[in-house]
Amino acid sequence: MADVTVSRIGTTGALSRDRIIKWAPLLVLAFLILLFPFFEWLEDARAGEAHVYLLDSRFFSIRNAARIGISAAPALMVAIGVTFIIIMGSIDLSMEGTVSVCAVIFAFAFIAMGGTILSWAWLAIPLAMLVGAAMGFLNGLVHVKLKIPSFMASLAMGFVGTGLALLLTGGDRIRVEDPIFRALLTERWLDFPVMCYVALGFLLIAWFIQSRTTLGRNFYAVGGGEELAHASGLNTARVRLMGFTLAGVFFSVGALLAVGRIGIAETATGNNFMFVSITAVVVGGTALWGGIGGVWNTLVGVLIVNVINNGMVVIGLPGWVQDGTLGLLVIAAVVLSTDRKSVSFVK
Repeated sequence: MADVTVSRIGTTGALSRDRIIKWAPLLVLAFLILLFPFFEWLEDARAGEAHVYLLDSRFFSIRNAARIGISAAPALMVAIGVTFIIIMGSIDLSMEGTVSVCAVIFAFAFIAMGGTILSWAWLAIPLAMLVGAAMGFLNGLVHVKLKIPSFMASLAMGFVGTGLALLLTGGDRIRVEDPIFRALLTERWLDFPVMCYVALGFLLIAWFIQSRTTLGRNFYAVGGGEELAHASGLNTARVRLMGFTLAGVFFSVGALLAVGRIGIAETATGNNFMFVSITAVVVGGTALWGGIGGVWNTLVGVLIVNVINNGMVVIGLPGWVQDGTLGLLVIAAVVLSTDRKSVSFVK
């Protein structure tokens, strides 16, 4: 009887922990959304101007929500690509180089083909996605065929992409001024720019791939136990190649949205995507060792990162506080999601 009781207590403890891990990112996001208006209220209270913030808070305004959406859209696309890789138990650090080279090749091709979506320049969009897929495929090929750890193979490919972008541009900026393409930012539906809806559409595509296709299920199988998956007849090398290729496609979509947001393609277009995307995936609840998480977790993680950045700007905190807060949040997310009793050592 005592054994049964202990077993039940252990099961209940595991269930409670799993429940906490599952809902923690969403609870953190809700907490942050309520926290920043409170800080605004404190600032006004000190100045003798306290009032009802839920109605007129700068943070809660539609304009500010649109700012968060504009900032989050390219980052979400890159983070979704990273999500597929981390679900497989690997890591991809090539996103900055891939985003830069996709943005630069898109801009050059767009201008060369007429400079407007109404001409043949629309072909630059699938071309950029093909470049992203090719970069991802090469990334996976180096990792799988040469048996180089994914973090090292992808980091090297990221440098290759950045170098190629610099070679193509010579350090210059390429402007994309077509008003139809820039409508991704300037055109608004229900007060939100078109790029937010494009990002939502690709999020739904990613969710479909993840949950409704054999490839998506294979990602989880490889991340949950590659040796077992291989023993059951799954071609794990092919799955990894397809995963890195798919990630490259989403990196290219992030590049297109980044160009649409600022109207410029340059070597620095991919800067900072590595930190933001991996932070968002981890904070959103996707486990670094693979097999757990998904694109909806990543959406929550991206919103957490962008709400923190935006909220701290609204209340006037410096950039180093934002970075420090995100760093602590990543540590907390990893600590919360890691069962240290089942891990004998950390590599």
